[in-house]
Amino acid sequence: MAVELKVPAVGESITEVQIGQWLKQEGQSTEQDENLVEIETDKATVEIAAPVAGKISKVLKQTGETALVGEVIGYIEPGGDAQASNTAQHELHAAAQAQAAQTIHTSKSKPAESAAPAQPAAAPERKAAPQPAPAAQRAPAPAAPASPKSAAPKSDDGEGGLVISPEVPRAIPPSRELQKPKAAPAMAANVRGGREEEAVPMSPIRRRIAQRLVEAQHNAALLTTFNEVDMTAVIALRNEHKQMFLEKYGIKLGFMSFFVKAAIDALKVVPQVNAEIRGTDIVYHNYYDIGIAVGGGKGLVVPVLRDADRMSFAEIELTIADLAHRARDNSLQLEELQGGTFTISNGGVYGSMLSTPIINPPQSGILGLHSVQDRPVAREGEVVIRPMMYLALTYDHRIVDGQGAVTCLKRIKEVIEEPMRMLVEV
Repeated sequence: MAVELKVPAVGESITEVQIGQWLKQEGQSTEQDENLVEIETDKATVEIAAPVAGKISKVLKQTGETALVGEVIGYIEPGGDAQASNTAQHELHAAAQAQAAQTIHTSKSKPAESAAPAQPAAAPERKAAPQPAPAAQRAPAPAAPASPKSAAPKSDDGEGGLVISPEVPRAIPPSRELQKPKAAPAMAANVRGGREEEAVPMSPIRRRIAQRLVEAQHNAALLTTFNEVDMTAVIALRNEHKQMFLEKYGIKLGFMSFFVKAAIDALKVVPQVNAEIRGTDIVYHNYYDIGIAVGGGKGLVVPVLRDADRMSFAEIELTIADLAHRARDNSLQLEELQGGTFTISNGGVYGSMLSTPIINPPQSGILGLHSVQDRPVAREGEVVIRPMMYLALTYDHRIVDGQGAVTCLKRIKEVIEEPMRMLVEV
């Protein structure tokens, strides 16, 4: 009896998913717990494993289609794992060879009868040999797949500490290339004087991003304040200790750990920026869960550093590197993307000089980092060249007053320009 392949529960608030890439196609055998299909939610990509060993007998939902949690998307016909199937084929093949050898031996003693049994004896060997699928059926679809994997963040010692690379296609093993679905997004050709356009359905995570950003604009009173910070002291401190840091912890010392520490210091001074509005109440968080906005494989994600105030510089760098790697592979867990009391976004890795970041609801603040550039500045009556960065703090004016926002950003600037203040807490 066929076993149903159902969409599992992937989160309390998630009721619908989008079918991603099928890793196994109809007619292919699978082992128990082998990943069969990817499903995309508005927060992460999840792989569904085979509940039993057998063969994919029917696929009900194709790539790009939506399905409800608990809905059947395919069937598996139980029948032993792939290894057992291969063993049976080898045994059948060996038996056929033995029968053929016996027939040849018999034919030597009875030459007059050799012609007749020779053909039937070879037949089992032809049946035993696995028949490859026609090349035309195995070839990937010529059009672009609906949900390609992408590479995104990687940890580096570049500006800001966390370098997020632009979206590029993720390398897929040849076996997966052969299994790409033939269904492709609809393309409208000969539009506007013969120029082609392509319509691709929005992924669940992209729809969720759009929804959240619009909600933030509509439901909060957003305002942004700016400042600039001299990165000379941090760069000197980092250059002085980066080699020892690398040798001891196995990771490069970036800038992001400095800004996480500086932001926490400032949030302690202005707790409203670390709070949120719930109905008619203001909820002050007595903990510091800092979200780090990164470009994941499917879009922007904000994994959270839990209790970041208790983490060392090394723990921050190692955790960010791990989260960035798994964001690239779409393997972050849902709980790692939920919560957060404050967010840091580094647009400087793309070359951004200035921007106004949007808060991640229900948070009340987000810090935007930008490119470090050598600029002329006045110091003690002289014009000198210093590595400068613009900072932007977007805040919810319903809960944070302008004075508090400016004080918070100014405190971040002061701590970065004198990083020793983080150690002595002054």
